[in-house]
Formats: sequence, structure tokens, C-alpha cells
Amino acid sequence: MWRTGKAAVWSWAQLLTIPKRYFVDLHHVVAREPYIAHTHVATAGGAVAAIFLVALNYGLMHYSIVLNWAIVVATCIMFIGAFFMWLRRRKVPLRLSRGAWNRLPYSLLVFALGLFLVSLPVTSLSNGIAILAILLLLLGSAELALGIGLGGPMKHAVAGLLHLAFHPRQERFSSKLSTGLKSLNLENKEYGINKPSDFQWNQLLGFDACVQCGKCETACPAFAAGQPLNPKKLIQDLVVGLSSGTDANFTGSPYPNIPIGKHAGSPNQTIVPSLIEAQTLWSCTTCRACVQECPMLIEHVDAIVGMRRNLTLTQGGVPGTAQQTLENLRQTATVGGLDRNARYYWAIDLDVKTIQPNTPVDALLVAGEGAFDMRYQRTLRALIKLLKAANVDFAVMGALESDTGDTARRLGDEATFQMLAKRNIATFNTLQFKRIVTADPHVLHSLKNEYPAFGGHYEVLHHTTLLAQLSANGQLKLGKSDETRKLTYHDPCYLARYNNETESPRALLRSVGISIHEMERSGLRGRCCGGGGGAPLTDIPGKQRIPDIRIADASTIGAEVVAVGCPQCTAMLEGVVERPEVLDIAELLAASLENV
Repeated sequence: MWRTGKAAVWSWAQLLTIPKRYFVDLHHVVAREPYIAHTHVATAGGAVAAIFLVALNYGLMHYSIVLNWAIVVATCIMFIGAFFMWLRRRKVPLRLSRGAWNRLPYSLLVFALGLFLVSLPVTSLSNGIAILAILLLLLGSAELALGIGLGGPMKHAVAGLLHLAFHPRQERFSSKLSTGLKSLNLENKEYGINKPSDFQWNQLLGFDACVQCGKCETACPAFAAGQPLNPKKLIQDLVVGLSSGTDANFTGSPYPNIPIGKHAGSPNQTIVPSLIEAQTLWSCTTCRACVQECPMLIEHVDAIVGMRRNLTLTQGGVPGTAQQTLENLRQTATVGGLDRNARYYWAIDLDVKTIQPNTPVDALLVAGEGAFDMRYQRTLRALIKLLKAANVDFAVMGALESDTGDTARRLGDEATFQMLAKRNIATFNTLQFKRIVTADPHVLHSLKNEYPAFGGHYEVLHHTTLLAQLSANGQLKLGKSDETRKLTYHDPCYLARYNNETESPRALLRSVGISIHEMERSGLRGRCCGGGGGAPLTDIPGKQRIPDIRIADASTIGAEVVAVGCPQCTAMLEGVVERPEVLDIAELLAASLENV
């Protein structure tokens, strides 16, 4: 079934990477929940050790009493692990799938007991015990064999290991962060994912690695808001589509307001709407919380954007105001269809240089689309004040600046994104600068992680990263803040999960004497504001708004100020009626300059 997918670059040598990726990369994620980590180590470790020792002792006919005792110890460890798995499923958390997964602890206990009995270091077993041991082994082995071959819970044991070896993002296992979307070859008529067989074969393999633990479901902001998206069910729907089935047997949480049992698919059947509803795909904020939490390292966002691309490029099927936004981008290179000359009107009184082709500067400030908004202009004015205080040689782009194409790409309009990216790269190539600085993490991500595929290689820094560097080397001298209210920091998804920057904003706040009171979900596991992926434009209804949930997180700890580092986060959080004050870190730092 995996081979029905498209070709992918791979080699057999990648199998050699499994031990490191299993024991380090995968268990690094699993270890976030110690109970499950210990249970998994005991169950899987005991099983693998026992089977290996049986092969060694009996397969090679050593018949060693020492190895027999070693098998007994290994099966006891497996039994203990399976017992604690059973304990956990006595009251099944809502995020876990049921059905065959509830049967699995019993199957593992049976297998461990059978292996224990036949490995007892005695000269013979009574007939009754011997028959019992054989039956137990047959039952336990059937779960393993049929589960692997026919799609039961134990399928993940093989699919998961192969997924680690042939993962579609091999760079995830190196020190390099891998969050940029892969480009489509539009000249070769690549228009995204229309049917399951349009995925690369190693992506299909990855879907089968899913253990239905529901960690992605718990992390998903759209699911929490009651929108019709559950990342776990989406992956399982793609598994169903690959195996020509229906979702009637799914035993986890459904998509909110979409009943189970009404969707089906096959490898060469169109996914939307027979297998997955379009509104499910448009609910995603592309925050990567699901990817961050997945213990099997599955790439949910790549799959969702792949299907969005097909809807947008072949059908123009974008809901809400997204269609008008895409048209604006094509016509004016701005989200709002505005005059690009107006982007920096707010800076007229600040004596800011506009970059010229033959005049080199140290830093090029790319403001992004938020520069047309009066609220974000306050952040930008504060940033310019800080850059001047640090004597940074910088300039803005003025009318040369166009949208980076981030919104178009998340909405699946790869053609518009590539047009804008190539145009911007051609513009950058006429200018002389050492680095780009931006206060918009979405601009940061596009320029830093997605433009290199088109030849645009730049040093791109978020404004908090640059300011932290300037403060650390003494170039930017900050005073102590007068802010005494209880403050928390909200991590933008495209800064934290997409670019691994969580420390610079906090270091800056601490440097001016501000104490940070962390929300329950922060850092790489922070909750999305709801502003990414074009979600405010597609506007799929739910039971509540995502920013309301995030403000509730801040209110739970009694925060009076929410510090942010993204214009979209600012806009979304300030859209909540009753809330703490929302301030960009640049605004908080600029205020401290008065106390230098």
C-alpha cells in the first residue's frame, strides 16, 4: 500500500539510523510524559530483549540456564510494563483511541506470561502448563503478527521504526531545524495532494506509524476551540484512504460537529470531500503544535498544506475573505490591496533611511504587512527607537517592500507565493546589507527558511534576537523598567516552534528587571493565538475563539500584561474584549530607555 505513493529520495543505508533515532530523537519526545516513557521502555524493551534471547538460546541451540534466567527477567520486565499500560487504560483519557487499543495490554500480558512459562529453567513442564504456555504464546503472537500485517495496534512497531529511517524530513534528525514547506514544481504540473496516492510513499508510511495517543489532539488550538479539526483523526482518515476503508471503526474523538462513519476513501479517490471535509483543512492554523507533540514525529502540517494546495490551485476553493486576499497579493503584493508607498508613512517623522541600491547598510528592516496597521506601527516605532539607541546602521525598504508570500503559501496558493518570493529575491539582490531584521515571525520564517529554495540566502533575525545580542555586547544600554504589573510572555508559534527562539525575548525582559510568570503552556509548547495559516481569513466557526482560550491561560495565572513578539499575536489577543494589556517586547524595552 505504501508503494502506491509517489517516489521519494531514500536509501537502504538509512536503516542504520534507526537505533539513534529511536533511543534519542523519539524517546526525547516520549519522555515528556514520564509514566508513558517508563511503561514503553519496560514493555517494548522487555519484549525485544526476551525475543532476542529466545532466538539466541533456542534458535542457536545453546540451551543455557543463564540465558533462560535472562529470558525470565526480560519477560517479567515486559509483564510489569504491560501491567502499568493496563492500569492506565482502566480509565481511558478522552484523547486515547479505544477499541483494539484497549485489547493491547491484555495481548501483551498474555504474550509475556506465555514466554515466561516456556522459559522457566526447569527440565520439563507438566502437559497442562505446556499447553497453556503454547496457547498464550499463540494468542500473543497473533496480536503481534496480525497487528503488523493487517493494521492492528502493533502495526506501529514496524511502521514506526521504518518511518524513523525513511522520514520525509531527514534534516529533523540533525542539528538543523526543519520547518519550511517543500516547494512544488509548478512547471511539471505539481498541484498538491488530491488523493492518498499523491503523497510520497514515505509520507504514507509515516501515517501508519501513528499510535493514536491523541497528544496532537490535546495540543491543537482548532480542536480546543470546537472547530472541525482533530489532527489524530485526520491522520487516521488518511490511513483509511490508503487501505480503502471507512472511518466507521475509528474509536477516538471525532471532528467537532462531524459524525463518525460517513466518510470513506481509497488510494486513487479524491480526498475532499469523500474522506475529509474541506472545512477540516481550513481550520488549521499551521502552528505545528501537533508536530511538536507527536511521539512518532509525524508531519501533520505538511499533509494539511499539501491538500490545501490542491484545493486552491485546481479549484480556487478558499473560503471566507481568503480569496480576496490572494487576489490582492497578486495585484498589489499586499494583503490588503494597499499602496506600497504607504507602508512607511508612520516613519516620516523618525528620520529613518530608505535603502538605496548602491548604499550598503548593516541591517535591513523588513516590517511586513502589519506596517499598514496603526497598532503594529507602535511596535515598529519602539523598535526604531531601540535601533537608534544602539547606533545600528539600518534602513527600511520603503516602496520596494512586498509581501513575503507567507499567507499565500499557508493558504495553498503556491503559485502566488513563488511569484512574490522570486520578486523579493530579485529586489534583495540589488541591495547591499549584512542582515535582515523583522518584528514579524512570519516574515522571519519565509525569508529564513523558505526563500533559500529559490536562491535567497540571508541572515535573518527576529527583533528580539538582534536586541538581545546588542544588549549582551553592551551596544544597547537598557534601563530598569517601571513595569510592576504581573506579566507573562506569549510565545509566537512562528518564532518558537518554527524558529526555536524562546530565550531572547525572556532574556530581554529579565534584563530590564521584569519578572516573567509563565503560563502552563509556554515555550515550544505554547498555545497558538489563532492568527497563523490564514485562519482569520478562512474563519471556520467553532464553539469559541482561539485567542479567547489563550487569554484565559493568561488570566488563570493572574497576568495583568501579556508580552508578545508578533503583530499577528498582538492583533488576535487584543481582539479579546476582557483581557490584560498586550505589549510588544520592543515597547517595554523602549520605555526602559528613559531610565538609563
